[in-house]
Amino acid sequence: MDYGSTHQGIVEGCLKGDRTAQFELYRLYSKAMYNVALRMVRSEIDAEDLLQQSFMDVFSKLGTFRSESTVGVWIKRIVVNNCINFLKKKRLQLEELNDHFHQLPDNHDEDQECKFSVDAINKAVFQLPDGYRVVFSLYAMEGYDHEEIGQILGITESTSKSQYSRAKRKLQELLAGKVMTE
Repeated sequence: MDYGSTHQGIVEGCLKGDRTAQFELYRLYSKAMYNVALRMVRSEIDAEDLLQQSFMDVFSKLGTFRSESTVGVWIKRIVVNNCINFLKKKRLQLEELNDHFHQLPDNHDEDQECKFSVDAINKAVFQLPDGYRVVFSLYAMEGYDHEEIGQILGITESTSKSQYSRAKRKLQELLAGKVMTE
């Protein structure tokens, strides 16, 4: 696939300072990028601020876009990095675990039918502690692997795996509690 041709005309227009092209790029990606930011920071106001900051970065750094991936992937990376920096400023604490905790069993039954709505799952994800939520969002929702997450967050790959494992367990607890209360 020729990644460079994806929205190439819009990118070229943005590089020339064409406001219509800039608006079109924003229109195409703002909703998805807002959702990425919201999942990571849990605050609508902060997600909106991060979205605006990210698009300011996109337009100021668009000359560095090398068409090695789609412009959407490039924008998402900017949004994720801005969210990570924001969370680090809020002193995001990720717990380093001893190696013996990294091999925790996975209690998830692959054949079990999902009993929860997307809304219930999103609400449960929002209740996760910051470290769990960020790793879970990057891995399960954004498609980053644990090595990439480790590099982004400045943690080890095994810490990313353990945070993800603990996030899944905590989600199961939160969702099980929801079933019991319904």
